[in-house]
Parts: sequence; C-alpha cells; structure tokens
Amino acid sequence: MKYNFVTIEGNIGAGKTTLAGLLSKHFQSKLILEEFADNPFLPKFYQNPEQFAFPVELFFMAERYKQLKDMLHTHDMFQQIIISDYLFTKCLLFAKVNLPEEEFRLYQKLFEIIHAQIIQPDLLIYLHAPVNKLQENIKKRNRSYEQGMPDEYLFNLQETYTQYIKQHNIKTLFVDTTNADFINNEGHFNAILEALDKEYEPGQHYITLP
Repeated sequence: MKYNFVTIEGNIGAGKTTLAGLLSKHFQSKLILEEFADNPFLPKFYQNPEQFAFPVELFFMAERYKQLKDMLHTHDMFQQIIISDYLFTKCLLFAKVNLPEEEFRLYQKLFEIIHAQIIQPDLLIYLHAPVNKLQENIKKRNRSYEQGMPDEYLFNLQETYTQYIKQHNIKTLFVDTTNADFINNEGHFNAILEALDKEYEPGQHYITLP
C-alpha cells in the first residue's frame, strides 16, 4: 500500500468500522476505532439534542484527541500502517450540525487549538450511501438510542461532510456503498485494495465497485 495512515469516514451507518477492520486485518496494521459507547451523553443527546449537544460534542472531541495523540505519537509512522475509522475533523462537522451558532463558535475555537496538534492522514476514504441505505444499516446494528433518527439529520451530516471535503481539497477516495458488501463480496473489497495501491493528487477521486 502507498499510504502509512489511512482514515475512513462517512455518515452514520455508512460502514466505516467494518471496512476499517477488514483493511487492518489485511495489512496487519494498527487499528484506531472510535469509542463512541464511552460517551455518557450520547443516549441523552438523542433524547434531548438541544440540551445535550454541547457536552456530547465536547466529550467526543476530548476522547478523540486523547486516542489519536496516544496512538499516533507513540508509533513510527514510517514503519507501521495505521487505519482509523474516523477523521478528527469529524468533531467540527458534527458540531456544525448540532450546535447553535454561539456555542459552535466557542467549540470551533477549542477545536482549532487541538486540531493543530493532530497528525493528519495520508488518505481519506469517504463512504457515501443514500439516506435510506443508512437507515437500513442503523436498524440492523440495533443501537437503541439511534433508532428513530430523522432522515433530515442524516441529510445535513452528508451535506456537511461533502462540502468540507471539496472546500479543503483533501486527498479523498469517494466510494458509493449503496450496494457494497465488503465482507461477502470479494470483488468489492479488492476494488478498495487496488485503489490503495495507487498514488493520488489532492482532490476527490471516485471508486466504482464491480
């Protein structure tokens, strides 16, 4: 593979963790998975977003920073491949959707201070799926607090992600995962492996699964 640090991103239910795990196993790499279950504010946020949006986002940012700092700064990036199932900038993107303007400005100031200390990935793989597919996946994994998530919320997150990636000219592989099955369809997974063996210029590049 041409890259030492690869991050997989996408909307809620896009399949980030599944693909990250498969790639990590294939390359025998270090794997960084988001520890969302440790956030005590998350179930409360889904019940009352206005009251718990700021603490849920602040907790996520602190935990992601600690995890990435510990994992990335204690490994030689030139000796071992690292696969992550989240981009640290995800903190800012979710906060933009979830927080009112004044709270978001405060959060953004904190984010900018912390973000400067984080090593950025060599390549971003963005998994894109339509909202109806995301809802199917959310129902299948059956996390109680996620059930009943509004389509509009997923649409807003999708738009926020894609706008950010395009505006910042990030080296990104866009993968349409509408019909993707990386576990059972060897051709789908091999398409990702083949893409990771190529060098890309900054910008958006699109992968078509067979």
